This record gives sequence, structure tokens and C-alpha cells, in this order.
Amino acid sequence: MKRFQTVGAKLTLALAGLVAGALAIVYLAVVPSLKDRLLDSRLDQLEQVAPSVITDIETGTSGGAIPLNLVLSGQGQQRGVRLTVLDYLDQTPVYLRVVGDSLQLGQTLTNDPIAQRAAEHRQIERGVVRRNGTSFGEVAYPWSNRILLVSAPVEDALDTVGLVERRLLLAGLIALAASALVGFALARIFSRRIRRLERAADRIAGGSFDEPVVDGGADELGELAGAFDDMRKRLSALEHARREFIANASHELRTPIFALGGHIELLTDEDVDDRTQREFLEEMRVQVERLTKLATDLLDLSRLDAGRLRVEFAPVDLGEVAGSLVGEFGGVGRGSDHVLLADGEETVLARADEERVRQIGRILLENALVHTPAGTEVHVGAGGGDDTVTLHVRDNGPGIAPEHQAHVFERFYRAEGALAAGSGLGLAIAAELAAVMGGEIHLESRPGRTVFRLRLPRMQVPSVERLPALTR
Repeated sequence: MKRFQTVGAKLTLALAGLVAGALAIVYLAVVPSLKDRLLDSRLDQLEQVAPSVITDIETGTSGGAIPLNLVLSGQGQQRGVRLTVLDYLDQTPVYLRVVGDSLQLGQTLTNDPIAQRAAEHRQIERGVVRRNGTSFGEVAYPWSNRILLVSAPVEDALDTVGLVERRLLLAGLIALAASALVGFALARIFSRRIRRLERAADRIAGGSFDEPVVDGGADELGELAGAFDDMRKRLSALEHARREFIANASHELRTPIFALGGHIELLTDEDVDDRTQREFLEEMRVQVERLTKLATDLLDLSRLDAGRLRVEFAPVDLGEVAGSLVGEFGGVGRGSDHVLLADGEETVLARADEERVRQIGRILLENALVHTPAGTEVHVGAGGGDDTVTLHVRDNGPGIAPEHQAHVFERFYRAEGALAAGSGLGLAIAAELAAVMGGEIHLESRPGRTVFRLRLPRMQVPSVERLPALTR
């Protein structure tokens, strides 16, 4: 029973059923109508014979010159039909009596149903009757108190219909067999393609992304195979990113943990003076801060990947944010001999989440302070255009090499030769936070000038002229 549940078997049965249904419709539309038309044509011919035969009978038998049977025999032979004259009395029920027959067979047609109906209804009747295994077409023509019955075999017409019927059935069987074979062949082709897709899905579900999903068809299955291959590539990229993320995160976590363990071991196993102890504790505090920041960054990345990071859009003054960031990092700048400057105090409104904008600003400003030498000037400011506004962090440091600029927003990426090394997550988080708010971060760098610009949608504020007038 499972064989009939496959796509191939269903397709074959569907195609065969479709062909069989079409043949049945053709048979029902052709054979009965052909039979009726041939019989009607033959009966029309017989009906046209009756008036001229009646005229010849009246002419030939007038005055008793020629017997009725002789006239009927001559007319019947001439026209290739059998002619029978029956009379009846105008009473109910009607009884028929044969008074003349071209074949001179006596009373054989007194019970003919066609003649009986014509006598009862006093109108022309026609139809097909079967006598002695042969079908006859008959026309009963009322005439005075008589009925002229014209009959002729219709086996030739029925034989023609039978021939058409047999050939139609034979052609139908051949077409049905051919359709079953074609359906089976097509089903085999489609089944193999579907099985390939099924095996590909199993491989992908099992975590194997190396083998591409290939289907040369240009139909829906080909499009499905293309979608499967796109999914394979994306899952492969995600799996690679996941493994790389885990490896990098493990490495980043291992370094401060190892440092903390070493310092704790030294503090507990060695006799150290107060000065060295304070140095160890300060280094441990730095490593704990590093772990805390790394854990926060990893949590933000996990929320971004899961799409669960919530942002609340509101008007954000980027000029005010720039000024507050300079004040917030003033102590850090003085400690690293950097000069922090705010570029103007222009009011620039962006449609964004203020906390996330400040987070991005801190990342960009910290990146500038960490990766530039002492004495570097770092400018933080805001500006605007028609549709977008920007928050920029600019420094006059050595710049970022061109080969590294395309990778600085990748997770865990750290350029070789950097003055300091962080986790490599800050700029990646900043770029993804900007994208969540409908913005982007653009980098422009050359020796002596590096600028990170956060672009965000401008907050559209209605003008004073458009505000409704207040009523007093």
C-alpha cells in the first residue's frame, strides 16, 4: 500500500485518471450523438419516401387495374425499402390489419409499435425496432384510415457507429497506456529530484554544510533546490560564526581568568610586601573590569542575535550627547595625555534611543583613546543634513591601515600592531546597535585623521507656523 502513497504513484494515477476522464467525455460526446444523427438521417430519408409512394399507390390501384401488393412490391424494390399498408377502424382500441405488403408476408406487422402509435395519435411516428435479430428504421405515415409503414434495415449505420466506438476505445486504451508510461517516467524523474532534496535536507539537519544542493530544473523544484542551497550557505556561515564566536569568547575569557588565578596564587602562596600586594590587587581589579565589560558585551551580542534588544525611539539631542561624553571621559583623557574637545554645542535632534546612542558614543570615544598615542586630540561633535544627523568622533592619530578598515566592525577583530588590544567586540556592537535604530557607522581614516560617524534618522519636528493657534 505504501507504493501508492508515493508522489510518483500519485502522479501516475492522476495522469491516467485525467486521460481516462478525457476519453470518457469524448466517448459520451461523440458516440451517442453520432448514432442519433445517423439514425435520424436514415429516418428522414424514409419519411421523404412516404408521400410519393402513397401517390403511386393511389394511381396504380385506381379502378382495380393493379393489385396493391404488386404496386407495393415494385415501389419497395425501386426504393430499397419495405412497404406495408395497414387499415384500421376509427374506434378505441385501435386494431390494425395488413392489407398490403411489398414482401407479401401477411400479418407479420399487425403488432408493430410504430404503426400502432401512428394510428392512435393520427400523426407521423418514427423510430427503430428490432425483429429477428435485425434493427429496422421505421416511419408510420397516416393516410385516410390507413397507415403506410416504410421500413429499412439500419445495420449499416449501427455498424458504422460500432466501428467508431471500437476504434475510439482502442485509441483510448493506447492513450491510457501511453499516459501511464509517461506518467511513470515523469514520476520517476520527479521522485529522484525530490529524494535528492530530502537527502540534502537530512544532511543539513545533521550539520553537514559542505555538499551543495544542486538541481538543474527551471521549475518549482529547481527553485526549491536553490532556496535549500541558500539556506545551506547561511547555516554554514552561521555555524562558522558560532564556532568562531565560541572559540574567541573562550579565549577572551581565559586570559583575564588566568591572570586573576595567577595573582591570587601569588597572594596566597608568597610573602609579598604591601606595595606589591597593592599592585596585584590593582591588576586584579583591572581584570575584573575586563571580565565585566566582556560579559556585558557578550550579553548585548546575544540579545542582538536573538532580536530581543529593545530600543525606545525618542528625540535625542546629539549635540548635548557629544558634550556630555567629553565631560564623562575628561578624567580618562587626562590620565592618558589625550586632549578631548567638543565641536560646538549645536542642537541636532535624532530619532533614536538615547541610552544606545550614548553606548555607541562611549565605544567610539574609548576606541579613539585606547588606539591613539598620548598627545592626540580627540574631537566629539554633532552635525545634520536634510534626512540624517551625525555624531562623530575624530582624532589626529596615525590612522587605520586600509587593509584593516573593512574589518574593524567584525566581531573579535583586532588589527595587528595596534597600540592596545581589547576584546574586539566594541565596534561590532556599535555597528549592530546603529543598524537596530535604522542608522549606520561610517569610517574615514588616513594618517593624521580618523573619523567615525554615527548616522541616524533626523527627528522631524513640526515648525511653529504649523502648530495650531492657542485660544485664550
